[in-house]
Amino acid sequence: MTPMPRDGGSGGTDRRRYRFPKGMRPSTLEERRKFYEREFNLKAVENWLKWRDIANTAFAVIVGRHSDIYPPEYRDIKRKAVLIDEHKGLGDVLEYILQYLPEGVYYDRNLYSDLSFCVKKGCDYKNCWECENFLGQELAFNIDPENVKCPYHGSVEDKMKRGEGLSFCMLEFKKVRKFTLELYEELKAEFREVRIVFSGRGFHLHVLDKKAIKLSKEERGEIAKAYSSYAIDEWVTNGEMRLIRLPYSLNGLVSRICLPLRIKDVAKFDPRKQAIPSFLPLSLHRNSRASSFQL
Repeated sequence: MTPMPRDGGSGGTDRRRYRFPKGMRPSTLEERRKFYEREFNLKAVENWLKWRDIANTAFAVIVGRHSDIYPPEYRDIKRKAVLIDEHKGLGDVLEYILQYLPEGVYYDRNLYSDLSFCVKKGCDYKNCWECENFLGQELAFNIDPENVKCPYHGSVEDKMKRGEGLSFCMLEFKKVRKFTLELYEELKAEFREVRIVFSGRGFHLHVLDKKAIKLSKEERGEIAKAYSSYAIDEWVTNGEMRLIRLPYSLNGLVSRICLPLRIKDVAKFDPRKQAIPSFLPLSLHRNSRASSFQL
């Protein structure tokens, strides 16, 4: 596989105006390239995904949907999820990442007995639940700060009207950090293996128990409604959205690393000081990875 030529320039112009905590901003194409060439930890990713068959795992990239920063040759697909379902392992996936220099990298939570079967059939992956090749889906919860109501910035609807749907402040972040801890305790009362990941803006909770993976769409919908008070994105938990950000990848909208956390480190986690990639100023790097861990 030979990656297509890429432009080292800025591609699209960032016309969007987002409000983030101090030090967080969209990364440039060159910064994305540096991160994936020098800092992206493939061994850590492999360790994270070792519970599932990586060869039968689909991945995806989104080139520039929210940042509007993208290689110019990918202007027509900048907002789309580009699926990577033909690969021989993480090395191939990394080649695709370096080809597209994406804003975000994701993996498919669905489990397939044979991914090549899906490729040969030309599946759109939207109707997998009744397919003989479908083994289940990892249960996940996505808690993002824009989903909480802020006394200063209003509700998510208010933010959307102002064109600031993904903006957030530290007050909103602290609320979702508290929600994450509370939801974790509730989930641990029912499931054994629950992992927490800082997504770059908020938090993901991954439930890897076999009984969670085997849940039906109807059961997932009930779970999503039951935990809706935690500011979760229900379409992730109910199984409609199967993609989730890949741990250890770069969230290019805010220039933060998607980082697994120990439960004891969540309460004091501060995105202004932690999960910071090396391309940002050294002054931001104090304790930048003190709360991370590798499974």
